[in-house]
Amino acid sequence: MDTAWFIGFMVIIGAVIGGATNSLAIKMLFRPYTEKRIGKWRVPFTPGLIPKRHQELATQLGHMVVHYLLTAEGLGKKLKSTAFMKAMNDWLSTELLKLLRSELTIGELLEDKLGVKEPKQTLLQKTESLIEKSYDRFFQENRYKQISEVLPRGVNEKIDHSVPVIAEFLLERGQALFSSEEGKERLSKMIDRFLLNKGTLGNMISMFLGNERLVDKLQPELMKFMRDDGTKRMVEEILEKEWAKLKQKDVSLIEDQLNKEDIIEYMTTALEKNVPFYQWVDQPLCDWSEPFEDMLVTNWVPKLVDAVSDLLALHLEGLLEKLNLEDIVREQVEAFSVERLEELVLTISKREFKMITYLGALLGGMIGFIQGLLVLFIG
Repeated sequence: MDTAWFIGFMVIIGAVIGGATNSLAIKMLFRPYTEKRIGKWRVPFTPGLIPKRHQELATQLGHMVVHYLLTAEGLGKKLKSTAFMKAMNDWLSTELLKLLRSELTIGELLEDKLGVKEPKQTLLQKTESLIEKSYDRFFQENRYKQISEVLPRGVNEKIDHSVPVIAEFLLERGQALFSSEEGKERLSKMIDRFLLNKGTLGNMISMFLGNERLVDKLQPELMKFMRDDGTKRMVEEILEKEWAKLKQKDVSLIEDQLNKEDIIEYMTTALEKNVPFYQWVDQPLCDWSEPFEDMLVTNWVPKLVDAVSDLLALHLEGLLEKLNLEDIVREQVEAFSVERLEELVLTISKREFKMITYLGALLGGMIGFIQGLLVLFIG
């Protein structure tokens, strides 16, 4: 009976020591959190293992994450995977449709997201400023050049070839004018003024022929003159000579004839009226975006996702280097309190730590049993 009690006592002592030792070892991973001292003497095993190696742990974790977990190769494969591409397409398409079908206007988006006050007015001011700068730059660079040098070659050639057409147009308009009753009346007034300026001679001609008879005689002759091929050639030559003279003039001649403010205002107003974007700024997105929905979702979104994925995959290694992920992980781990780290580890591994404690007690009990037997046999 005494032997059984002795061996049982040894087993219990061994189990208590084994379990306590393992429990203490687990506790000493984290506790104490800080170094303990008695005077100048540091208490051994303080702080605990993880608090003592906190900075080294942070450095190693940062190195492991960058070199073994978040590698450029692994992230690149993930970016190009079919599942990721499909998920990105679905997400971007959904978000884009929500935006396009909303009651928000571009102006409101610019105000809310970018802080732009009065977007349309700001846009018009920027447009006006851009036109003014372009206007000033054009005349500054070309003011002392000949008009023929500034005009594009195609425009020069087109105007040269258009001279016969212009001459024919002018003569046709002249014929149409003077063959009408209005034209005949104007011609009669011109004859009146002409004869009036001739004094006595003019009065004599008017008295003998009569104004209406003179108009009736002059009008057919004027029409014949305008229909004559020689007249057409003469008008063409005049236009060609005048155009040739104009081309030799400096661009400054045109600048002097223009009003800068009027030109800028006209071009700004024309853009505002004819470019849809200026009207879209104040309209809800759902009012004008419907025709573009299918094109954007079906064509542009997949191309955009594919292009961005390719770009990221191509430059991912350099991007990760610039992000300094290793330093970020290290700083985050260093900033993570040991208390919180202990709580997190114990929450995840509480059951396993209990099993380690029980295993220590079991092994201690077995060792106590063996020791009891040895003591009995030796004694």
